[in-house]
Amino acid sequence: MSAFRVGFGYDVHQLKDGAAFWLGGIQVPHEKGATGHSDADVVIHVICDALLGAANLRDIGYHFSDQDPQYKGIDSKLLLKQVMDLLKKNGYQLGNLDVTLCLQLPKINPYIPEMKACLAEVMNVSESQISIKATTTERLGFVGREEGVSAYCVALIHP
Repeated sequence: MSAFRVGFGYDVHQLKDGAAFWLGGIQVPHEKGATGHSDADVVIHVICDALLGAANLRDIGYHFSDQDPQYKGIDSKLLLKQVMDLLKKNGYQLGNLDVTLCLQLPKINPYIPEMKACLAEVMNVSESQISIKATTTERLGFVGREEGVSAYCVALIHP
């Protein structure tokens, strides 16, 4: 059996006028932002789910319930740090992760280097282990109508 493990994450958040827009640990200026129980950072949430899944440690909702008031409005970077601590406690470390962010606007490319730097610092890994890409849905669906944002992540971990 291979010592490498792969996990997958998917998340969606609704967009609202005037809300702060946190993506990959940084605040991105835009007239709309994501809403949720925490800071609604869809990038960090999919990373957490992919890492937890790879380690067979359930999912982000299991560890950080949206029914628990201590997580109301929490900075998702704190959740990611706890997930990394869980991985380490269970004998795993990150190989790499690959995130695809689905968003019509704003254009994300200019913010990717800052996101990678932020995430690498929080996770205590090299930026070269983190890939972030962005795409639109060509104005189709809830993403295309700018009603929401979604993201996917695949993570590779190993002992």
